[in-house]
Amino acid sequence: MGLTNIKVMVPFCRTPEEGKKVVAQMKKFGLVQGEEGLEIYVMCEIPSNVICADQFADIFDGFSIGSNDLTQLALGLDRDSSLVAHLYDERSEAVKRLVAQVIKVAREKGRKIGICGRVPATSLNSRSFSWNAALTPSA
Repeated sequence: MGLTNIKVMVPFCRTPEEGKKVVAQMKKFGLVQGEEGLEIYVMCEIPSNVICADQFADIFDGFSIGSNDLTQLALGLDRDSSLVAHLYDERSEAVKRLVAQVIKVAREKGRKIGICGRVPATSLNSRSFSWNAALTPSA
């Protein structure tokens, strides 16, 4: 492979079975999990990634929480739609609980976890982006 500082992020992986297929397909093309330090993470951006986090942790080396998509799918709305964008709130209790839950599972399973996301341009001036409450789940 030649590169030893790459972490593959698998987006929108709906089920653990799908995750296994992705890892197997990558292997067919010489991208072998664990070889030369190759780590494969799942993007945690679908509620099923949180609900089945223990199973995803058995397949992947870590999680990257995609806060924008997770928020949209948890709240059932499109943040870019003028009809419902005002309801988009990454600080909602539902989203914070999902984030806290996947962090807890990742820690229990000894998996790495991070977060990525951005606030839509339309809301940059109207609220701050803060995950502090969500990133410190209670034991």
